[in-house]
Amino acid sequence: MGTGAKTLLLRKLTTTFITTTLFSLLFVFYYLNGGFEFEYNIGDQFITWFFVYAMYIGGVILFYGNLVSILIESLQKRWFQQYDWLYILILGLFGLANGVLFQNGTAALYGMYAAIVYGVFDKWLSKRKVKGKGEKPFLIMPMAILLVSWTYLQLTSTPMPPFTKDDAVQFATSGKGSLLADFPKSIGKWESKFEGYHITRETSAKEIGDEVYIVTFTEHWKIGSETGTSTFSYKVERHSVTAISNQGDIQTPYDSMH
Repeated sequence: MGTGAKTLLLRKLTTTFITTTLFSLLFVFYYLNGGFEFEYNIGDQFITWFFVYAMYIGGVILFYGNLVSILIESLQKRWFQQYDWLYILILGLFGLANGVLFQNGTAALYGMYAAIVYGVFDKWLSKRKVKGKGEKPFLIMPMAILLVSWTYLQLTSTPMPPFTKDDAVQFATSGKGSLLADFPKSIGKWESKFEGYHITRETSAKEIGDEVYIVTFTEHWKIGSETGTSTFSYKVERHSVTAISNQGDIQTPYDSMH
C-alpha cells in the first residue's frame, strides 16, 4: 500500500471514529434526557448504551460511508476538485439511504446529518494534512468527552444500596416451581408435621466475599427412628445464582404423598 493510500485510509478511519463517537454521544444524551431504566450507576449505563449505538453507527459508516466517500472523492478529483461543498452535499444525499436500511424516515435524516458531519470532518482533516497538521486532537477530544461524561454521571448517580444476606436469600428463592419453593423465604427455620413425619426446613446465608454469599437450604425429616437430611447450597451475587452443592436425597419419602 502506497503512502497516498495509507494517508487516505488513516483519514477515513479517523473521520469514521469522530463521526461515530459524536453521534453515539448525541443519541445517548438524548436517551439520558428521557431517563435511564435504573437510577444507579448511570455512568455505566451511559457507556453501555454508547457502545450499543457506536456498534450500529460505526458499522454503517465503516462499510457503507467510507466506500461512498472514496468513490465521490475520486469523482471530485476529476470533475469538481475545488468544490468541497458539493462533495459534502452529495455525501449527505447518499446518507439518506440509511432510511432504506432501517425502513424509517427519521433514520434517513439521521443518516444524512451523519454523512454531512462526516464530510465536513473529512475535508477538514484533508486540509490539515496539507498544512502538516496531524489528527491526534480529533482522536483525543471525543475520548475525553466520553471519559468526562462517564465520570460525571457515575459520580453523581445515586449509590447502589448494599446487597445483603437477606437480599441474597430473596434472590435465591425468587424462582417459582423449584425445589426451594417450600423453604423459608428469609433466614430462619420452619417446622411442620405431615403424615407422621416431623419436617424441618431451614434457610441460612454466609458471606464469603464482598456481597457474595453462600445460601444454604437444609431439609431434615424424622419418623420414628428413621431420619434423613438433604442440603442445597448456592453461590449468590447481586446478578447471579449458581448451584454449588447438593447433598442427600432430592426426593424425600413424603413427596409422593402430596
